[in-house]
Amino acid sequence: MKKTLIAIAAACMMLSGCSSSTSETSVWDNYTAVVASPEEGKYYDEQVNPVDQIKTAFAEAKAEGKYLFCQVGANWCVWCTRFAPFIAADEEISKVIDDNFKYIHVNYDAKQEGHEEAMKLLGNPGRFGFPSFVILDLEGNVIHNQDSGLLELDKGYDKAKVLRFFQLWTPAAVTTIK
Repeated sequence: MKKTLIAIAAACMMLSGCSSSTSETSVWDNYTAVVASPEEGKYYDEQVNPVDQIKTAFAEAKAEGKYLFCQVGANWCVWCTRFAPFIAADEEISKVIDDNFKYIHVNYDAKQEGHEEAMKLLGNPGRFGFPSFVILDLEGNVIHNQDSGLLELDKGYDKAKVLRFFQLWTPAAVTTIK
């Protein structure tokens, strides 16, 4: 029995890329479990039709004179679940978002009803990986699709880059001619 357990453990380590050395990292180092609420790391509603979600949010954003900011990703994506707490913890970034954008999380799931249509509405954001950030103007046009990897720093996000990204895509910044 002991030999069988050792063999199983060794096989699992080889298949998962784990090593007994502490200097190497594993794919599991950045793993975040799917949990039940935003407080626990679940930001994407996997039940809502993404087309309905986008259309409803766009109508609200337009009524408020704001752009729609769609964070496209999934609860299984560690980088997707890191972004919302990052911006919530920063008053300056939060203020720019609150003043200029309606912010939603659009779940990326190829099996979800409305998925294909939603991704077309958002300009195929999955091509950048996840999360992908999409900004729609007051007419509902996609004016920017952002690869979030360009805003990362170590195992988080770079405040200066994220703040600059949002500042450069506010309605005032986009419509101001210099």
